[in-house]
Amino acid sequence: MKLLRKLLFPFAILYGWITDFRNFLYNKGILESREYKIPLVCVGNLSVGGTGKSPMIEYLISFLKDDYRIAVLSRGYKRETSGFLEVTKTHTAIQVGDEPLQFKKKFPEVTVAVCADRRTGIEKLQNKADVILLDDAFQHRKVKPAVTILLTPFHDLFIEDYLLPTGNLREPRSGSRRADCLVVTKCPPRVPYAKLQEIEFRMPIYNHQKLYFSTIGYATQITGISEKVPLAYLKDKQFTLVTGIADPSPLVQFLTEQQYTFTHEKFPDHHSFSSAEIDKLKQKEIILTTEKDFMRLQSDLKKFALYYLPIETVILKEQGSYFEDFIKKSIDKKRLG
Repeated sequence: MKLLRKLLFPFAILYGWITDFRNFLYNKGILESREYKIPLVCVGNLSVGGTGKSPMIEYLISFLKDDYRIAVLSRGYKRETSGFLEVTKTHTAIQVGDEPLQFKKKFPEVTVAVCADRRTGIEKLQNKADVILLDDAFQHRKVKPAVTILLTPFHDLFIEDYLLPTGNLREPRSGSRRADCLVVTKCPPRVPYAKLQEIEFRMPIYNHQKLYFSTIGYATQITGISEKVPLAYLKDKQFTLVTGIADPSPLVQFLTEQQYTFTHEKFPDHHSFSSAEIDKLKQKEIILTTEKDFMRLQSDLKKFALYYLPIETVILKEQGSYFEDFIKKSIDKKRLG
């Protein structure tokens, strides 16, 4: 596969020209990037795959919801519905997408909606919220956010990647200039300061930008359909870890380091489980999965011993308060401006 991707390098060059030209048209105002009175906070990345967008959206909700009415707008990837749809807790992942359903169930007081056309979604939400969080919208140039957060994972930095189809970049690295702040996600919890400093020196940070580092925080309890139990409940048990996310390696590493005994059933990101796969999983005694996968599995498995391990974004280097202040000031500048 690596050899094939290298052979496709000429197509990566062509793809880069196309995305560069598209960005040029937006930068020059030839294509309209619409601005709204309501502050828009964009969370996105340059690469395909898991960079931690969902945990970042949840982190933003957690520290903004007490000061503002929050709405989250997502496209609802792989949903079987179309158009604008406001998410309720009774929806299924098939109807609205696994991540929007996760947001709504975790934060029922927050308005969550799905719409492939971000302009339409914003126009329908702007009277229901003070701030709209745009999930995975970095390449959506049709709207102009008040603040843009670009994520890049510690073990797969965009500065070390290449354009599709040779690499995983959706657009050239120079696109990072549009971000107001960059967050290196999924850092090891005990990463040496020298390593963070090395990344800081290598990362192209422009004068208007700030750089932060984050890691994944794991809960001490696992959550099932009808109960919560300590994670340690699994310590002396053989269980099956089921993942349908882009990068399950941090979770696998965490459980391995904690000396849990498990087998791993790995599926592609946003995987739609077949009837045969569900029947196979029903034979497993205990299943641990991610929160996103739980949204899709719970209705099909209806298994008592099905749990997920909640995670959260944790900003490193005591930067948390600075990051939160930066986001709030950017929002207030837009609201009062």
